[in-house]
Amino acid sequence: MSGLLDVILHYDCNLACDYCTITPAMRARGLATAAVLRELTSARADGYDRLSITGGEPTTHGDLLGLVRAARRHGYQGVKVQTNGLVLGAGANAARLVDAGCDDIHVSIHTHAPAAYDALTRAPGSHALMTRGLAAAVATGVAVTADAIITAATAPRLPAAAAWLAERGVAGVDLWFVSLTDGNADNVASLPRM
Repeated sequence: MSGLLDVILHYDCNLACDYCTITPAMRARGLATAAVLRELTSARADGYDRLSITGGEPTTHGDLLGLVRAARRHGYQGVKVQTNGLVLGAGANAARLVDAGCDDIHVSIHTHAPAAYDALTRAPGSHALMTRGLAAAVATGVAVTADAIITAATAPRLPAAAAWLAERGVAGVDLWFVSLTDGNADNVASLPRM
């Protein structure tokens, strides 16, 4: 048997996107490193051979690199980290993540337009950080996929965003429709018509 173990380290994040489903109470929850290590061991014994680490924002978790290394020591054949990319462009963070054993980086792209991105994330200057992190991830040589969040606001810019990503060497784009759950449950206007 082979399979993918999906670990949500914590729900905390360094952004506050206007469509985010994570509530303040959820942001306070997370897994202890020891619990993740136990699960890595247990899942590997059950035949899981790939790991996906998500969040919230996993790059803000202090033990991320150690957990990636532990997964490789346990024999996981692939380790994916899904991130907003903001931390990857600082210093050698992207290279350290890859050196630890991450071989698949997914960067959540809210939109490629700087002002729209900063407005959507409610964090002035975050587009520049994401762009720098995306470039650093691509420069590592591992597979980089963009996770494009489709909202009513981002859907019209999706073709231009895909072209922007291709110009930057991104291998592929996974499309994610915004969810109307938890913290975004009442934001029906965020969901584009299909």
